Amino acid sequence: MSKYDINILHIYPDLLNLYGDSGNIAALTKRLTWRNIDVSVTKCLEDDKIPDLDIFDIIFLGGGSDREQETVCKRLCDRKEDFKKYVENDGVLLATCGGFPMLGNYYLNSTTKVDGLGILDIYTDLSTKRLISDVILDSELISHPIVGFANHATCTHIRDYTPLGRVAHGYGNTSESNFEGVIYKNVIGTYLHGPLLPKNPQLCDYILTCALKKKYSEFTELTSINDELEYKANEYMINRFKNEKA
Repeated sequence: MSKYDINILHIYPDLLNLYGDSGNIAALTKRLTWRNIDVSVTKCLEDDKIPDLDIFDIIFLGGGSDREQETVCKRLCDRKEDFKKYVENDGVLLATCGGFPMLGNYYLNSTTKVDGLGILDIYTDLSTKRLISDVILDSELISHPIVGFANHATCTHIRDYTPLGRVAHGYGNTSESNFEGVIYKNVIGTYLHGPLLPKNPQLCDYILTCALKKKYSEFTELTSINDELEYKANEYMINRFKNEKA
């Protein structure tokens, strides 16, 4: 039996998996099991009630179509105070793609202004153009660049919050911004999808480390595993983007 275990909540994967973001769950679980750390994933599906958040160490929120995101956001807002409490107690939350704008006070889609969870004092308006690009970020969280893909018609204004990273290639939170995503306590929000974590093992391990340190006071760091293939893929993307820019 493992000394450690992690419980993950995947929120409405049947509604919010437009870009294969369940791959983020696969990356989290694999990198735990490879280290002999027990992991349990609870899928909260369309017909399910959102369970007690306090029993989870990591919550993942992905992206979907405008209609599905609006449906999910309205349901989550019924538990708005529970989500705020979870975050303020240093719970780990990753929100990608359309899940990122849901963290704020509101977001606009093509037809509607949707009230957000209000976890962060940010807001999202429509962009004057669709922001589609491969992206490279330099982040203070980790030493290796973050790579991903963005495709959104919105602009998220993060005010004075810390961004996930500085844009080295591609678009950020807005068409003019040099920064992408947001960080607050153990929350990461980002437009990057496709999915994000398999391409960025160091970021995945950062999230796992945050969860393990919160749950176990004696935990210090993850054991090393062989990431040669992951980093070859990551570096191939970085070099390709840089060559395109040149």
